[in-house]
Amino acid sequence: MSSRHVLLTGPPGIGKTTVTQKLCEVLKERNVPFQGFFTEEVRNGRERIGFDVVSTFGRHGPLARISNPSVTGPKVGKYTVDVSSFEALALPVFDCAPSSILILDEIGKMESFSKPFLAKTREVFTKDNIRIVATIPVARNALPLVDELRKRKDCLLIQVSRENRDDLPMEIIQHLLKT
Repeated sequence: MSSRHVLLTGPPGIGKTTVTQKLCEVLKERNVPFQGFFTEEVRNGRERIGFDVVSTFGRHGPLARISNPSVTGPKVGKYTVDVSSFEALALPVFDCAPSSILILDEIGKMESFSKPFLAKTREVFTKDNIRIVATIPVARNALPLVDELRKRKDCLLIQVSRENRDDLPMEIIQHLLKT
């Protein structure tokens, strides 16, 4: 495995975010510099009402909520995306120190409504001194940026499954610390 970056893919609910969260825990334990963000479901009882973006700095804010007629913004299914909230939390993670690991969970449809996020993501993948772990949708041809990343020679694409998800954080760490 000579790839500098790791892309995790798989169907919704398979555990991509859980893998990135566990990865962050192990990086912290080993004092490996990292920063980034992950997304998490927001529930009201058993009903999913949206998603939040959580930075590794401990900041938290809305990414999307079930659409309300009085709220404007881009829509994905039944959700309205809060682009300005996403940008306020996600864009600062790109100012990471050299030789650190950048966690991007997720590069998906909701996040793609932010043009600055797309630009910074493209840019950071060209830097030699940063390693990236990102989650991407399983669907091909869904987003141009995701298709570009899938084709990069410096990206290792890993399909997350129920069988491998528990072992992936350690495998990813071993891979990243070798490159």
